Amino acid sequence: MGNRPLHVAAVAAPVRQQVSMKLREAILNRTFRPGQRLLERELCEMTGVSRTPVREALRQLEAEGLVMMVPNHGPVVRVVSAREAADLYEVRGVLEALACRLFTERVSERELDELEAIVEEIRAAGEQGRGGDLLALKERFYEVLLRGAANHILTNTLDSIRARVTFLRSTSLQREGRWEHTVRELHEIIAAMHARDPDAAARACLEHVRCAATAALQVLDDDVLA
Repeated sequence: MGNRPLHVAAVAAPVRQQVSMKLREAILNRTFRPGQRLLERELCEMTGVSRTPVREALRQLEAEGLVMMVPNHGPVVRVVSAREAADLYEVRGVLEALACRLFTERVSERELDELEAIVEEIRAAGEQGRGGDLLALKERFYEVLLRGAANHILTNTLDSIRARVTFLRSTSLQREGRWEHTVRELHEIIAAMHARDPDAAARACLEHVRCAATAALQVLDDDVLA
C-alpha cells in the first residue's frame, strides 16, 4: 500500500466506519503505541480521506476508550494503567462467567461443537505461528458464546467495554506460550459445558480470565502497556 498502510477502500460501508476500523486495528496491533499522538494530517495521508471522517473516527475511538483527547496536545492513544486493567479483568470475569453459565444451560450440541471447533482453530494458529490470527479467533469464540448465552443486556454490557478488553487480550496473547495455556483453559470450559455443568463452566471461565489477567499485567511497566 506504499505510504498509506491504513488506506481506506472505496466500498459501500460508510467512510467513517472504515476509518474507525482501520485506526482501531492499528491501535490493537501496536502500530500506534500507547501514549502516541495521532496527528490528523498524518492520519489523512495514511487513510486517504479528509479530516472530517478522521475526526469522527477519533471521536468514536475516544468513546470506546482507546483514544483520549489531551488539552493543548490533541488525540493520543490511551494509556491503560495497571489499576484500570485489573478493574477491567474483574468486570470481564464476572460477565463472561455468566455468559458461560447461560450458554451451558441453553445451547444445543451443534452450537457447542461450533465453539469447540474455534478452539481447535486457535490451537492450529498457535502451532503454525499465526499469531496475527489468534485475536480474531478469540473474538469469534466470544461471538458464538454470547450468541448462545442469548442475553441482550449481557451482550450490550460486554460490548461497552469490548475495545478495551480486546486491547488487553491482544497484550496477553502476545506473551510467549500464552496461546497454549489459552487452549487448555478453553477446553476446560468446554468440558464443563459438555457435562452440562453451569457452575463448573463459570468457574473454568473465571480461571481463564484470571490467567489472562496475570499474563497481561506482567507486561505492564510504569503503568503503561508495552
